[in-house]
Amino acid sequence: MSVPKLEDVAARAGVSPATVSRYLNKPEVVAKATGERIQAAIVETGYIPNLIAGGLASSKSRLVAVLIPYISNSIFDATIEAMVEELSAGDTNVMLGLTGVDPARTDKLIRAALSRRVDAIITTGEMTAEHQALLRSSRTTVLQIWDFPADPIDIAIGFSHVDLGRDIARFLHTRGYRRPHVITAAGSRAKLRRDGIVSEWAVLGGEGMTEASVPIPSRFGYARGAFADMRRLEERPDVVVCGSDFLAMGLIVEAQAAGLKVPEDLAVMGFGNSSNAGEMRPTITSVDIDGSRIAREAISVIRRRLKGEDVPERRIDVGFRLIARESA
Repeated sequence: MSVPKLEDVAARAGVSPATVSRYLNKPEVVAKATGERIQAAIVETGYIPNLIAGGLASSKSRLVAVLIPYISNSIFDATIEAMVEELSAGDTNVMLGLTGVDPARTDKLIRAALSRRVDAIITTGEMTAEHQALLRSSRTTVLQIWDFPADPIDIAIGFSHVDLGRDIARFLHTRGYRRPHVITAAGSRAKLRRDGIVSEWAVLGGEGMTEASVPIPSRFGYARGAFADMRRLEERPDVVVCGSDFLAMGLIVEAQAAGLKVPEDLAVMGFGNSSNAGEMRPTITSVDIDGSRIAREAISVIRRRLKGEDVPERRIDVGFRLIARESA
């Protein structure tokens, strides 16, 4: 598939290339109806304007776009910091975009990155079918980190969230827990982990699992409502599996405030292995994802592509590690 050109947009909109150029540079000077036709043609063709000065820049922009849903309470901190540090040391600038959970915002940031002819786009957010099609047609290196889809847009660097959930279920069962309560954040990856826990718990013959959900990102403050809801259950859980270490810390605080001992009365498990997980009292059992390795793999792929080398691996599995501490 050839990359759409300005002339393709002009032909689709029924105007001259010069009119399209004027619209891109100063949309206010183009008649409203004409501008609407041009914008529709841009979307239909998948055309991405070249915002690099004069369009004469080399094919290597020395710019990488990193698109993440959020920074606050982010489990991606270690990965992003490692990538930014390494890329900066290699004389590559990083364009950081916060997508949130709004597809329109994601679309805007993707187009902004492509229009600047970035060397690569690194993303952790969810992509619509339209976004995937746009990125595939761009011929830009696209790295989906923390994800492990069967059919990546380009290359995925992550791990199986379903397998991780299964390991959590086996850990809980082996440790003798019988009434787990799973608090899932409202995101696709968290739901995959939840599915792994639920399916493996059933295979192990476990019963009595209860569930709840919280918005993303799963903040410390959500623990108060989650704990209150859990206390109203017909049978009290003996272990709570949280979607993040931040939520796990909040649950521990709420449990202790209610006079419960952790883990004797209620065990708590987190996710992400944040630095706080090992500093809490009790220390928090969590799942460690090697963010630094994800960063190294991503940078290796980008550098190989810039050298014109083939990268045959479409899915790079970095695995995960369950770390048992005092809380469970």
